[in-house]
Amino acid sequence: MPDPATQYPAPDEQASSTPLPDTSLEPGLYIVATPIGNLGDITQRAADALARCDVIACEDTRVTGRLLHHMGLHKRMIRYDDHADDVSRDRLLGLMATQAVALVSDAGTPLVSDPGYRLVRAAHQQGIALTALPGPSAAIMALTLSGLPTDRFLFAGFMPVKDKARSDIMTELAGLRATLIFYETAPRLVSSLLALAGAWPARDVAVARELTKKFEECRVGTAQALAEHYTAHPPRGEIVLLVGPPAAPSTADLDIDAMLREQLLDKKASQAAAYLARLHGLDRKTLYERALKMKEA
Repeated sequence: MPDPATQYPAPDEQASSTPLPDTSLEPGLYIVATPIGNLGDITQRAADALARCDVIACEDTRVTGRLLHHMGLHKRMIRYDDHADDVSRDRLLGLMATQAVALVSDAGTPLVSDPGYRLVRAAHQQGIALTALPGPSAAIMALTLSGLPTDRFLFAGFMPVKDKARSDIMTELAGLRATLIFYETAPRLVSSLLALAGAWPARDVAVARELTKKFEECRVGTAQALAEHYTAHPPRGEIVLLVGPPAAPSTADLDIDAMLREQLLDKKASQAAAYLARLHGLDRKTLYERALKMKEA
């Protein structure tokens, strides 16, 4: 596959915003980011690739069809989603030997909580030429809008549905000094906010929704305050849920041994360590080792 820098002219070399002439791309896989709401966010490179590719692999042909209609394009589409089997994947890989296949998701950047990981991995393993055309991402847009720290962040995908799994992920990530980014659905938002309020009552939380659309919103506050707001005003649309990092604890102000002794009265060492780590943003492994020594003493 040619170097993308030569295949797609730099901005100052482009005479207009219209796609390049309809000549085919080199065979291979093109990972193409598409708008997350506002169709005007399609990039020049993405529009060009979709105009010139031979086949588009997409989650839902109806959704991608609307984007193509907006762009005035008619292209062959093949459905490829999380339920795609090995036969569907092998079919696409076979096409890439002689054709340019564009991979898109319903919205945003493919593979980011969307299908495509196995296809891209298989393309690498088979030596197929591939490149990615960057563009919209709800997670990154929400992070930049939230006002939460951006120097370190973790995208954690969709918040788990079940209470136990949600509690486990919060315990796992409690001590991480980074902004956490989750995707969430409107019907589950309040329950997730209440869980966050119980685990991390003092942390800054942001809810970003309807991004790039008319009713775009990014609301910041404590999890409890946000839960109360969205209980009174049930949300709609796609949602990004962000949690700020824990405040740096002053261990000088904490009597860690006393807290551990209290928790060990009715908890195992692992449970006591996990609880205090989540509550105070401390290192769980260090607490666990300390708790074991206390129990052995």
